[in-house]
Amino acid sequence: MPMAIVVFDLDGTLIDSAPDIRAAANKMLCEQGIAGLDLPTIISFIGNGLPKLVERVMQRTGLDMSRHSELTAVTLAHYNAATTDLTRPYPGVVQALEALSAAGHVLAMCTNKPEEPARSILRDLRIERFFNGVVGGDTLAVKKPDPEPLLHIIRHLGEGPALYVGDSEVDAETAVRAGVRFALFTEGYRKSPVEAIPHQHQFSDFTTLPGLVERALREEQTC
Repeated sequence: MPMAIVVFDLDGTLIDSAPDIRAAANKMLCEQGIAGLDLPTIISFIGNGLPKLVERVMQRTGLDMSRHSELTAVTLAHYNAATTDLTRPYPGVVQALEALSAAGHVLAMCTNKPEEPARSILRDLRIERFFNGVVGGDTLAVKKPDPEPLLHIIRHLGEGPALYVGDSEVDAETAVRAGVRFALFTEGYRKSPVEAIPHQHQFSDFTTLPGLVERALREEQTC
């Protein structure tokens, strides 16, 4: 069986980071004299990177959009100061990464989170060792759903069948535009029904992911 390049999204896929993202956004709002937003609202804003999330927060709360750059920097500073206070890997993630690495698959990350916070989270959660590369939302001039970040990390890792693992509509669109097979983690931050999101594979339990990757490789060989 050939080895695969398995690229992961981060927020809502490997980690439940929404509580820390919410805390940072709400600290920014508190400093503006505005009541914080609840967790479901913040989750609905996740997926297109921090600047877009702050834009949505500002629109929801009536803040002056001319301050977007300023308040994005404030929110990012709050977030960078506490990226893993409340953030945890989803159940089974560490075991799945260990199994995939032991099987010889090459693992990497493609996220819209800025690269340095993404790397910091991997270090803090002690899973950095599994990843051979990280592309963040600020690594290139474009971010997902543009396919270039995903294609960039795949090219960096070399030849071989590739699979992108994510949880959202943005991830699915990225995979479609890149021509890469997509595995949908159904327990993350998606906003649409599973059947409305393009995917070749789906799973709700990370303990099943190593077997899913093997099946994906077999299907790739028969195409």
